[in-house]
Amino acid sequence: MGICHGKHVPNLEFQEEEDLPAPNIGQPTPIPRTPKQGKFPFCSPSPLLGSYKNSPANLNGRTPLRFLKRPFPPPSPAKHIRALLARRHGPGKPNEASIPEGSEVEVGLDKNFGFSKQFFSKFELAEEIGRGHFGYTCAAKVKKGDTKGEEVAVKVIPKTKMTTAIAIEDVHREVRILSSLTGHKNVVHFYDAYEDEDNVYIAMELCKGGELLERILSRGGKYSEEEAKTVIVQILSAVSFCHLQGVVHRDLKPENFLFTSGDEMSTLKAIDFGLSDFVKPDERLNDIVGSAYYVAPEVLHRSYGTEADMWSIGVIAYILLCGSRPFWARTESGIFRAVLKAEPSFEEAPWPSLSSQSKDFVKKLLNKDYRKRMTATQALCHPWLQNPEKIKIPLDIIVFKLIKAYICSSSLRKSALRALAKTLTVNQLYYLREQFAMLNPSKNGYISLQNLKTALLKNSTEAMKDAKVLDFVNMVSSLQYTKLDFEEFAAAAISVHQMEALDTWEQHARQAYEFFEKDGNRSLVSAHQFQFMLFSRIG
Repeated sequence: MGICHGKHVPNLEFQEEEDLPAPNIGQPTPIPRTPKQGKFPFCSPSPLLGSYKNSPANLNGRTPLRFLKRPFPPPSPAKHIRALLARRHGPGKPNEASIPEGSEVEVGLDKNFGFSKQFFSKFELAEEIGRGHFGYTCAAKVKKGDTKGEEVAVKVIPKTKMTTAIAIEDVHREVRILSSLTGHKNVVHFYDAYEDEDNVYIAMELCKGGELLERILSRGGKYSEEEAKTVIVQILSAVSFCHLQGVVHRDLKPENFLFTSGDEMSTLKAIDFGLSDFVKPDERLNDIVGSAYYVAPEVLHRSYGTEADMWSIGVIAYILLCGSRPFWARTESGIFRAVLKAEPSFEEAPWPSLSSQSKDFVKKLLNKDYRKRMTATQALCHPWLQNPEKIKIPLDIIVFKLIKAYICSSSLRKSALRALAKTLTVNQLYYLREQFAMLNPSKNGYISLQNLKTALLKNSTEAMKDAKVLDFVNMVSSLQYTKLDFEEFAAAAISVHQMEALDTWEQHARQAYEFFEKDGNRSLVSAHQFQFMLFSRIG
């Protein structure tokens, strides 16, 4: 697990004496927040890193290099990141986590978690298999019961490393998240949490197949498109489930996905929720955490949500397909500048030989404007991955957010969105039809706002309650509104910002305005006014 904390500076210039400039990177500029103009006047801390002994914790030295055959020293830590890291977890050096010799407890900090005290009566610790910033992971065997002799992974977090209230809350939250999400086939299984005077012990499934990173490196850094799809679908499956529950992982990278066995077709599991947090659909987080090569631009701007995970998945997909990283520099500050300013290259080999759909998929994840990025569920519906027989499409929380914005809009804007929805292609409608079907429409083809709540409750976990997602949906379902048929649902659930990112946006906008005019609105709204009306009230 890697952590990168940064101080937000108005001009986003990261100063560091030993910083080396990244190629073709100038001073970062703010992410554009307004529509672009086209010819047509429309807007265009966890140690569970691997299942092998002495797994290093430093991401930057282990992630595939910009070019795999060109080694370089690990990036030097930026001074401002060290400062905020110390503020969160105390002044101790994070990479020096070790088995404690005593039972030191900081005065004034309550380190009693209320977990079971029976760890050593149930488990026998074996060798260390991983080491992270604030703890380490050991293999262990169950000593008694129906699962006697079964191997598990145990994450050990020394209480001496919990030197701040934030660090203690991080442990509480990690256990709550793991216990809530367990049961999904692509999330590591959680058994229980224990503690004694010295440590917290988190017992989990032992994945023996190694890290995704190891397999990438063993292949020389590149997967075929079909092999990459198999991996990406499993990542998206785990992340879409997390996001529906209101959990943002915040540290997605190849090191944090493990295979259950050494078999080529074994299941991939997301691990390491030590940096994860709860986020309500209409709220933003502001603390800077993650790993430098995978951190999203909006995280550095200190205002982000679940979309930040989608950027990280875009980086992973880029690495899988071409064996190099989309953003590279020799220092963390340089990486941040590249993330904020540089555009990933799709010109170098092997990109020219890859399918246009694979490139479109990655580009839609690596959009610097988080509002234009695909959600995990939308990514599963992308034509590059689309396979209705094998991919189960989950419910997408963004639909609830967009419907709320639609209901609160003026009647004129609703008419404009209905006109825009008429321009959608078959592929674009596929995602919306899947979402509509999951809301269980009546025989007459209508849904009510109560359907939204009912559908969500079928997928609810304790994490959804902690993230206050249910509170948000209760508020939406309590709004006074008539039923929606599919045509109006499509208008309500359409993301104008995501459509603006399409190469075909101007055609969509022009055609939508023509439909809008035919409905008798020409004298009310000009083309320019139509442009701004579409983008108003969008979160």
